Amino acid sequence: MAVSIEDVRYIAALARLRFTEAEEQRLAEQMSTMLEYVGQLQTLDTTGVPPMSHVLDLVNVMREDVVQTRISREEALRNAPDADEAYFRVPRVIE
Repeated sequence: MAVSIEDVRYIAALARLRFTEAEEQRLAEQMSTMLEYVGQLQTLDTTGVPPMSHVLDLVNVMREDVVQTRISREEALRNAPDADEAYFRVPRVIE
């Protein structure tokens, strides 16, 4: 499928891009080449090939989510540089 200069101009207008005539010609040729390659891929027989989201077999490397005991509020505030009985105190950032 050949991409015309008008197609390139239309796509460029959608993307709010401007190209010179030489660039439009080059882009039309490159886009045509890409579409030819996609056309070749569509001729492949993919029966029996399961759909996948990645080319590689990825394994989740995160640890299991295990419920653990929480520390108390007093323990959390013990090493705070400035705290009241229930909260951390931080410098004011909005005036």
